[in-house]
Amino acid sequence: MDEQFDIAVIGGGMVGLASAWKLSRQFPNLKMVVFEKEPKLSNHQTGRNSGVIHSGIYYKPGSYKAKNCVEGRREIVAFSKEHNIAHDICGKLIVATQPSELSFLEKIYQHGIQNGIETMQKVDAQQIKEIEPYCTGIAGIHVGCTGIIDFPGVVFKLAELFLSVNPENQVLTGTEVLKTHREGEVSIIQTSKGKFKATRLIFCGGLQSDRLALQDQVDQNMRILGFRGDYYDLSEKGMHKVRHLIYPVPNPQFPFLGVHFTRMIHGGVECGPNAVFTFKREGYGKLDFSLKDTAEALSFAGTWKFLAKHWRFGLDEYRRAFSKKLFLNRLQKLIPTLEMEDLVPGRSGVRAMALDPDGNMVDDFRIEKGPASIHVLNAPSPAATAGLAIGEEVASLALQHFKLAK
Repeated sequence: MDEQFDIAVIGGGMVGLASAWKLSRQFPNLKMVVFEKEPKLSNHQTGRNSGVIHSGIYYKPGSYKAKNCVEGRREIVAFSKEHNIAHDICGKLIVATQPSELSFLEKIYQHGIQNGIETMQKVDAQQIKEIEPYCTGIAGIHVGCTGIIDFPGVVFKLAELFLSVNPENQVLTGTEVLKTHREGEVSIIQTSKGKFKATRLIFCGGLQSDRLALQDQVDQNMRILGFRGDYYDLSEKGMHKVRHLIYPVPNPQFPFLGVHFTRMIHGGVECGPNAVFTFKREGYGKLDFSLKDTAEALSFAGTWKFLAKHWRFGLDEYRRAFSKKLFLNRLQKLIPTLEMEDLVPGRSGVRAMALDPDGNMVDDFRIEKGPASIHVLNAPSPAATAGLAIGEEVASLALQHFKLAK
């Protein structure tokens, strides 16, 4: 007989485990399961990002991103202190290197004020040098509440706590959800390890969120594109040139924060990432290719409209992906003394970016309801930082939509 659960969560990253834990705490009598297709949790966006606890300074005031990032940041820091998760609130600099960036730097600062960002101050060129001696800029913002963290460590702890709430709860790794369909009051979940049943479903599929929504007949009116980000590491020779976190002023026309320097929680300093369209959603190599992923992306009108708007930016990113010299040139805008020997090739990650049919980026977090389901359709950066707050949103929505009774 197929095992049956009250609620099944599809996706074992930060948002999936946070949602499962938050909901199980409110309803400990519910029998719940988390499905993760990879052999371990947090194998994609959660475990392959920069490991930064974002402050919330960048995001449009009043947006879900702004609200959830600020709340989630404070909660994840408290959570990490309580459960001894490696983290360090080391602060970061956002640095303008040319006059044309000053107006947007000011806009970011005003967003920070409206979003209630604590320990934030403007700094001049001399103060930049005092904080980061090798960094050169004309003005900046020091954000003291930004930090670094072991995000996979958070996810593993959430899984442990989720399992402890109810002895019937399960976290099934290496179990890919292939298809779901509704039969009466129950959803049938076909996985790589057999069939399961659940009364309600919560989808937190990240890079696969649009496909899972389509299977569940949820009209999302968007498509996920994957953008790979490549990193370099600072060598032993160059590591002393970065003390904390150093970010450029982001390009307001593009959704990414720009190539930056990040001190990592388990040692070392990363430089990156760039942002290049990937021909495989979960492809971490520069030449990775999936016919299915590529065909789906290029058959979507929004992809072509997006590429038409941003082809110059995209071409520049591709050139830098295959040229260490060009990558170095970009980094030298912040640290002019950086040299080729200071960089060694590092890892890569893929970010899910949602596009609408007109080629516009779906910038904010987006959660939709199905007939007997909830879909976290769009959870780009800073979703890892905001994960606990997003989980709270999902749990609150589940309370109403699933008509749960305490």
